[in-house]
Amino acid sequence: MVDLKELARRLGLSMTTVSRALNGYPDVSAKTRERVVRMARELGYTPNALARRLTVGRSETVGFVPQAMEPYFGNPYFADLLAGMGEALYRAGFDLVLAGLHDDVDPLAACRRLVAERRVDAIVLDRTYEDDPRVEYLLLRGFPFVTLGRDRWAQRHAWLDSDGRRATLALTRALIAAGHRRIAFIAADMRFNFVADRVEGYREALAWAGIAPDPLLLRHEGFSERGGAAATSALLALAAPPTAILCIEDLTAIGAMRALRAAGLEPGRDVAVVGYNDIPLAAATEPPLSTFRMPVREAGRRLAEVALALAAGADAAAFRELWMPRFIARGSHHWRGARGPLNLDLSPEAAGVAR
Repeated sequence: MVDLKELARRLGLSMTTVSRALNGYPDVSAKTRERVVRMARELGYTPNALARRLTVGRSETVGFVPQAMEPYFGNPYFADLLAGMGEALYRAGFDLVLAGLHDDVDPLAACRRLVAERRVDAIVLDRTYEDDPRVEYLLLRGFPFVTLGRDRWAQRHAWLDSDGRRATLALTRALIAAGHRRIAFIAADMRFNFVADRVEGYREALAWAGIAPDPLLLRHEGFSERGGAAATSALLALAAPPTAILCIEDLTAIGAMRALRAAGLEPGRDVAVVGYNDIPLAAATEPPLSTFRMPVREAGRRLAEVALALAAGADAAAFRELWMPRFIARGSHHWRGARGPLNLDLSPEAAGVAR
């Protein structure tokens, strides 16, 4: 196997010219670049990755910094997101660096380390807080990054988000139209912007129907099966328990269904249950879980593509995308007291009715 020195000797060119030709520098003519690349292929030349990175001043890696790891453990959402990012980065010749993978690591500190040590060329942030110190830091440093989720600085950086407000608004309105009046929502930490968005949609639907919100029906134990079960047990202990339970994620909903059965109730008959994300396990529950499908692996690929574009100097304003999740109607959203089928209107016009 030849090295750069031998390749340059055979071409009769300097090592600098050959290196710059292989790395696509514009000061090398197209004819010379074509000749160098052809000879490199013929000789089976493989560039030294470390040397190439030093030459072009890039790490050829993208960092992923989650807000907190505890909600990810055991959640297929996380694996799908990473798989999508990994696929896109691999095709581009980049690697994925995971930072802050345990709960005693400050996500902001993880960002600072990646930036200060130039370990990555861009960063992907997941599950943004409405007031997110990671975002503020990266904006101040002018470092390329994209977020899965929005925040109060969303007009200043690249992001991709699921329209959870519209989805939850439409679902709650449809449940009300079907006859439900006691609708619970097992949410999570309201610092997360996507949690606040979905709670907003839930509250807007109640206001639209003239139903006074009952604070006892809004719980915050989401993000896990255990939390969903605990929240549901508390809801069933109310003097007027709910006839429908919305859940922040599918694992939360699966826990809710388990608690309903433990109480002698049947999900999809006595109480309607709906999740979010459509993880593989959702279709295997009994009854199968009705949920909103957010194409998580596709989102991971898109986040990686945006991160690569930003690392190459693209304008962040070109990458602000709001995706509409799709309702997957299975069996758990049914209720024996319903006045008819569940009809969701996910149109922008319906979503704006409560604004």
